[in-house]
Amino acid sequence: RSCPVCPDSPACRAAMLAFRRVAAAASRSSFRAIHVTRTSLGGHGLSIHRDTDDNNADTPFEFTKESLAQIDVLLAKYPEGHKDGALLPILDVAQRQNDGWLPLSAMKKTAKLLDISPIRVYEVASFYTMYNRNRIGKHHIQVCTTTPCMVRDAYEIVDVIKDTLNINVGETTKDGLFTLSEVECLGACVNAPMMQIDSKLWNFECKYFEDLTPESTRKILSDLKAGRVPKFGPQGKRKVAMPAEGKTSLLSEPVAPPCRDFATIRAEREAAKAAAAAEKAGGSA
Repeated sequence: RSCPVCPDSPACRAAMLAFRRVAAAASRSSFRAIHVTRTSLGGHGLSIHRDTDDNNADTPFEFTKESLAQIDVLLAKYPEGHKDGALLPILDVAQRQNDGWLPLSAMKKTAKLLDISPIRVYEVASFYTMYNRNRIGKHHIQVCTTTPCMVRDAYEIVDVIKDTLNINVGETTKDGLFTLSEVECLGACVNAPMMQIDSKLWNFECKYFEDLTPESTRKILSDLKAGRVPKFGPQGKRKVAMPAEGKTSLLSEPVAPPCRDFATIRAEREAAKAAAAAEKAGGSA
């Protein structure tokens, strides 16, 4: 519609046209595969629980002695009346114990342990994408496809994984070894493209694999299939997050900043005090 205040203003008409273009583009925007991924894994996207044979209120789950020991350490960090502050890390303990995913029964046990209503646990577990509310594979591959990784051919890496494992994003291989997810920025943009893998081989801790190529990606998958721990971090020649073409700064051994010799300064001050005291004593005599 035209502006009711100044319908004949060229600037106003241009602004209205720009607004219409933006609105039309927003209505045409497509959904990213991450929405499919997290929905199928029971994470962000689908907050409704669906009972399955291996994930329902009666699914066996009990915290082990080792997990309870970790929970005791966590709870000790919170004052009385605020033990529910440990909810997120306790859910992480439960998920690691249960091969990287969080069944409904584990959430109920967590609620009972913290003496809070189960809905408070469900709200947290269904909000944060790090909690997998349905079974995943032994190796959970999460490929970043946000802008820096995308322009560095992240989707080629996704295609390599799909072709090698014969699965699509959000699916698990038939042997239960691999689950593939597409995720948003993981904070390693300078080493794009990259992926994070949570694996039972390292207790489902987050490990980064950066500077990926189709060849290095296939090697990582081959190592995991064979039960070997692949190389973490950059897969190329560079170390950590240095420029891909080589260093552009700190090309030589850095020179230490100038620092005063405090021992000498202290000795000089003590000598000056002694001289002043001697002069004062001589004057009094």
